Amino acid sequence: MPVAQKARPQTNESDEETMGRRRLLTWLSGFGLFGSAILSAFSNFVFIKPRATYGPPTRFAIGKPDEFPPGTRISLDVRRVCVVREGSKLAAISTTCTHLGCIVGVSDTGFACPCHGSRFDQDGNVTGGPAPKSLPWFKVSLKPNGDIEVDKGIEVPSGTYYNV
Repeated sequence: MPVAQKARPQTNESDEETMGRRRLLTWLSGFGLFGSAILSAFSNFVFIKPRATYGPPTRFAIGKPDEFPPGTRISLDVRRVCVVREGSKLAAISTTCTHLGCIVGVSDTGFACPCHGSRFDQDGNVTGGPAPKSLPWFKVSLKPNGDIEVDKGIEVPSGTYYNV
């Protein structure tokens, strides 16, 4: 009896092309998955921060200069600012306590914090209590329509008034 020869797989060009296609498809699949992972990570970093800010605006109008007669100190609690007018000069002083952020009240001697007892003089300088620094002053300007505008985003040195 003749000895049976083992069947050997025949390799021809079609098998080599199939392996080439398999490698190409594997490579393309891996590249696609890797690319989508990179794109997903990038979009998470870009879109995680919202584009809109929902806080109160830093610039706002408080009215005409005639609404603040000379010698007045009017506290606008909603805006957390005190408008001071001396003669023809206007200023805006913060009414947020520099200790823990309470709203300070206007008193005869200046400002007083009802929460922890900080005291400030007429210019917002600390005179007593736990407050670490003076009340900030904000930039005051006149809008083209004649309204007074306060910009809480810009602090000015204490004693800086706007001439009306």
